[in-house]
Amino acid sequence: MAGSSVSVDISQAMAVAPVSAGDWLIVAPSILTLLGGSLCLMTRKNTQAQPKIGLIFMVLLVAANIGLLARVLDKGVITMVMGNWLPPFGIAFTADALGVTLSTIASIVALCAALYGSATIDNTGRRYGFYPFLLLLMTGVSGAFLTGDIFNLYVWFEVLLISSYGLLVLGNDRPQLDGSVKYGILNLIGTNLFLIATGLLYGMFGTLNMADLATKVAALENGASGTLATIAALYLLAFAMKAAAFPVNFWLPASYHTPNIAVSAVFAGLLTKVGVYALIRVFVLLLPGSRAYMADLIALVAMATMMSGAMGALAQGEVRRILGYLVIAGIGSMLAGVAVGSTLAISGAIFYAVHSIIVMTALYMAAGVMMAMGGSYRLRELGGLYQASPAFAAVFLVLGFAVSGLPPFSGFWPKVMLVDAALGDGRYWLAGVILLSGFLTTLAIGRIWIFAFWRGGPEGTADGTSTVRISPIGQLGSAALWLPIGILTALVVYFGLQPEWMLQVVSRGASGVVEPLGYVRSVFGGL
Repeated sequence: MAGSSVSVDISQAMAVAPVSAGDWLIVAPSILTLLGGSLCLMTRKNTQAQPKIGLIFMVLLVAANIGLLARVLDKGVITMVMGNWLPPFGIAFTADALGVTLSTIASIVALCAALYGSATIDNTGRRYGFYPFLLLLMTGVSGAFLTGDIFNLYVWFEVLLISSYGLLVLGNDRPQLDGSVKYGILNLIGTNLFLIATGLLYGMFGTLNMADLATKVAALENGASGTLATIAALYLLAFAMKAAAFPVNFWLPASYHTPNIAVSAVFAGLLTKVGVYALIRVFVLLLPGSRAYMADLIALVAMATMMSGAMGALAQGEVRRILGYLVIAGIGSMLAGVAVGSTLAISGAIFYAVHSIIVMTALYMAAGVMMAMGGSYRLRELGGLYQASPAFAAVFLVLGFAVSGLPPFSGFWPKVMLVDAALGDGRYWLAGVILLSGFLTTLAIGRIWIFAFWRGGPEGTADGTSTVRISPIGQLGSAALWLPIGILTALVVYFGLQPEWMLQVVSRGASGVVEPLGYVRSVFGGL
């Protein structure tokens, strides 16, 4: 059983190494965003200063994450325990390749969203808290990726969810309020299930430190029996809700199309990926026996999620709704990696998460530009965008190929890894559904491109009739609209053409959770 070889004498916890100056980088992302959010909140009436403050702290966040990633790749897993309380009793921050990679990509996406928001968020949105909420959202996201304690994973989930509620209702339109109710109710149910499972886990093992749990769960003869199986089922349902997996994914297409497009872009890129990360961390690092026991169920959920997302996208006639279903389809691909559970499969799931964070954020931003040019998100009311901007049409096509998993872009390599892992595990149906989902995604993206870009004008107009205009939400010539999309598209192309570095990073991240001895040694240092 993966992870069953871990054996640690907890009495050696007293050998924890002193914290070096570089290790303070572990908490820097959460501290920087908390400070930045507080400063934005204090100056929220100064709508001209808000974007500047937000961008400064987002740049600092990216720099801190890059520094932390470089340190982890050089030194290995690092841990910092708060208040000199030795593990497993202290609150631990543990940075490994998995968490830091996702935290770094998330910070880059958040920086792009802050820049994009400077063109699409009006003064009212700034005054009501777009930048404070965005920074506090990143506090929760960063904390979730870097925590070493499962209860604090719950706490960081709460921080990001509270911030996301504020972003979702920004504007107070009726569709936003309707979407926020659906979003809020199901996420609250998932949060309660998460807390119940965590309470049961503590009652069973007397600890919530992830490294300590990994050793104690591995010591059981049958990790999938009795109470532990119930705990695993609760975690699966809770994180499936947060990741928008079938059949508890209906909140996503009902809510992601309602807020400002900058908010939708952040949500599409980050929120569901934190749920996937939690699934990987809990089921591969902490409960590998339960993961193996439930592998067939997770595979069925993955296939249903992929197909419901891809077919849902084909049934929609509005760009944002199509993209919402494509988010769901991508979640299914990541769950496929969790179902197989091998190092290759988890590497593919991590790589796919990195790819999806980037490409879905960029696609939502591109949808905002389409709205600014054509005046609508409805396919029947769009047309002629290729004639208006061939360069933008090419960028959208690149992003569309990437989200479909076509070469030579970032989505190709994780799809290959996941299919290879599924075939190697004898799950031929799972591999087939991954490929079929990619084909249906290509058709969904093709519909957008043909209707919005290739044909000459909206439905009912003659070809060549120009309907392109400049929307009041932002000037099309603004660098704040084009630069974020350009940065994210460049990453999509780079990771497709030069995947070697990312393949090495995700392989280290996957090895760290499949065989977590290095993770455990970092927490209980000196072993």
